[in-house]
Amino acid sequence: MTKPDNAAWLSQDAYDRLQAELDELIANRPAIAAEINARREEGDLRENGGYHAAREEQGKQEGQIRYLQELLRTARVGEVPSADAVGPGMLVTIHFDEDKSDTETFVLGSREISSSTEHTVYSPESALGQAIVGATKGQTVSYTAPSGAAVAVTVLEFAPFSG
Repeated sequence: MTKPDNAAWLSQDAYDRLQAELDELIANRPAIAAEINARREEGDLRENGGYHAAREEQGKQEGQIRYLQELLRTARVGEVPSADAVGPGMLVTIHFDEDKSDTETFVLGSREISSSTEHTVYSPESALGQAIVGATKGQTVSYTAPSGAAVAVTVLEFAPFSG
């Protein structure tokens, strides 16, 4: 069984929202530069908290810009994932084998879609995500929880997420 690639999957709404956020951050670059220049003119840079805060904010914004640019460049947008195995972009229902009545339904995808769904979103790179990518209906897989415990889950159903 081959595992599908783990490219971030985004709904069209999530993609559009992230593109708007990126556009806003890029448009805000001149304002941050002006703030840095204004703070620089206040005097000694070693003791200028406002200057250092503005530079730190600029660094955070530039990091977010790079992150969003890469995410949007590589994301699979609105494509209906293959329905023969669990993969990014799927709405998945599992049950925990230790307690078969404990089921969970979630979206396997990028955390950026979390505001466009009422479901929990798990990354394909998470321990659970890595375990279930490529799994089929009825298949039981195991993963190691952050606590170190081995957890077995069975895939009950999955379908392309349309949220």
